[in-house]
Amino acid sequence: MTTPIALLVVDDHTLFRRGLVALLSQDERFRVAGEAGDIGEALRCAERSKPDLILLDNHLPGVLGVDGIATLKDAAPGTRILMLTVSENEDDLSAALQAGADGYLLKTVELDRLSESIIKVLDGESVVSPEMMTKLVAAFRSRASPTAHDGAGASHEGRNGEVPAPALPADTAIALLSAREREVLALIACGDSNKVIARKLDIAETTVKIHVQHILRKLQLSSRVQAAVYATGRNLT
Repeated sequence: MTTPIALLVVDDHTLFRRGLVALLSQDERFRVAGEAGDIGEALRCAERSKPDLILLDNHLPGVLGVDGIATLKDAAPGTRILMLTVSENEDDLSAALQAGADGYLLKTVELDRLSESIIKVLDGESVVSPEMMTKLVAAFRSRASPTAHDGAGASHEGRNGEVPAPALPADTAIALLSAREREVLALIACGDSNKVIARKLDIAETTVKIHVQHILRKLQLSSRVQAAVYATGRNLT
């Protein structure tokens, strides 16, 4: 039997946190190693239990969740952090991704999708709620349009918590992708999961994983979010 994934649940709403802990504890793939109501308590739990993944709310008392990401990762090296929040603000999403969050889900997510997302994040994927992916792409499109800049010499550095565009390779890198990899890239930009992509293209999910790895390597990108922004900025969707 494989070792259950150790989770730390961080949320200041006691009823929600304990309800989530109870639900996750029913899944034999997971083991809730601890729970906390603020960043200070979360740090102590993380140092003690070294969880595989932390489910982190953003609007916590004292220190916001996003401001505690780096410290949490220092306290438990190798742990993944999946934001689970009510905030649909694209600035919060951008700040979380910049700070090193491995995913961003809204609390309206179904339990099955949450469980699936935890597995994906542990498998090295970046997970973002479809609604938030749309906002991220829209923000990037707005920033990339000519009217969004102050002039030819305007800085492209993100402001007000926006995610700065990743250091994208030249467009000629697209030529390195196979026709199938371009199809996969376009579907990533639509926010599709590997399972959905596999179904749409009628290929195995493991094959999709391999395509994604090749795409990221060829385009010199580090996450699915960057790949989605890359594809959208080049009208590959």
